[in-house]
Amino acid sequence: MAETQHLPLSGIKVIEFTHMVMGPTVGVMLADLGADVIKIEPTKGDNTRRLVGAGAGYFAMYNRNKRSICLDMKSDTGKDIARKLIKNADVVIENFRPGAMEKLGFGYDDLKAVNERLIYCSEKGFLRGPYEQRTALDEVAQMMGGLAYMTGPPGRPLRAGASVIDVTGGMFGVIAILAAIEERHRTGKGQYVKSSLYETTAYLVGQHMAQYAVTGTPAQPMPARISSWAVYDVFETADDDNVFVGVVSDTQWVAFCEAFGLPEMANNPDYATNPERVKRRDSLIPTVRALFRRYSKADLMAKLETTGLPYAPIAKPEDLIDDPHLNAAGGMVEVTLDSGDKAKLPAMPIEMDGARPGLRKDLPKIGEHTVEVLVSLGYSDIEIKELAAAGTVRCD
Repeated sequence: MAETQHLPLSGIKVIEFTHMVMGPTVGVMLADLGADVIKIEPTKGDNTRRLVGAGAGYFAMYNRNKRSICLDMKSDTGKDIARKLIKNADVVIENFRPGAMEKLGFGYDDLKAVNERLIYCSEKGFLRGPYEQRTALDEVAQMMGGLAYMTGPPGRPLRAGASVIDVTGGMFGVIAILAAIEERHRTGKGQYVKSSLYETTAYLVGQHMAQYAVTGTPAQPMPARISSWAVYDVFETADDDNVFVGVVSDTQWVAFCEAFGLPEMANNPDYATNPERVKRRDSLIPTVRALFRRYSKADLMAKLETTGLPYAPIAKPEDLIDDPHLNAAGGMVEVTLDSGDKAKLPAMPIEMDGARPGLRKDLPKIGEHTVEVLVSLGYSDIEIKELAAAGTVRCD
């Protein structure tokens, strides 16, 4: 496990009131970078722990390297404990429905009075504007933000195959927090920062908005788009598998023709430049498909590897678990599930000084660190037992 003191956010204390994906993503990224993230859960535990189906992996993926404390936030005593934690914290994260934290007395204005240096990060559906009070989910944002339209074929909007908006919205929250920490170095004061699902989606489809502005033509959904490159597609192989191949420059075109023994195409002026090849894509692609159909998947990828052309097998998420590249140099971290089984999951996709942020704390059990945290606040063993007996805290 990585040593905390050598990580960039060592010494930063974060109190997290979150569930599902977007909020926990903010917390796990800060935790991976060395922050002490204390996740406040209800006494029954975060409902995310009990999700099934497509949500079954949410807690396991987005809650490593955190400490868990269970508090009854509807009780005055539970609120007092939370305020004591926040008094000396650097950051608070929350992603509940609009107004929920304010109703508890834990909105930014409430907590700013407790801690002037506090950076308060809200992860919401929308930033300020007419939609601000709406409830949103990742899928809602993808639908109304144009991403589902761009992902599916014409007339069949389709959400992306991962919680891409929750995760990227969480990333923008982290960016805002780090910027606020830097500003606090100069001002000595914290601030309220916010990121959102809808505006995150708009940012991601901004390239298509810009395409419309530049060309005057609306962007077509990705399955129906006019590709910027002639060879940029998924191709079948002799063993009925698939490989994506791209030829995205004139230099790569020459390399492709040389590698596959196509001098007549390399020397054909009709194919000399990418715009000319795109014009003739309808006649070019059948030739390339027939060519690749003569190779097995393994043989085609081996040949492409020597050319420097971009290519990719079509992998499933479970295929990545034993991927040799991801498993090299700390690219996967192993966590313990509630069942006791181990699961390898992707590390944060960055390197700092040649190292990947790794696992310091396994997935927390419900209330696993309640006693530890309360002791750090000065509560005695007797007081902790009384709090647990009253149902104010849970000390599993």
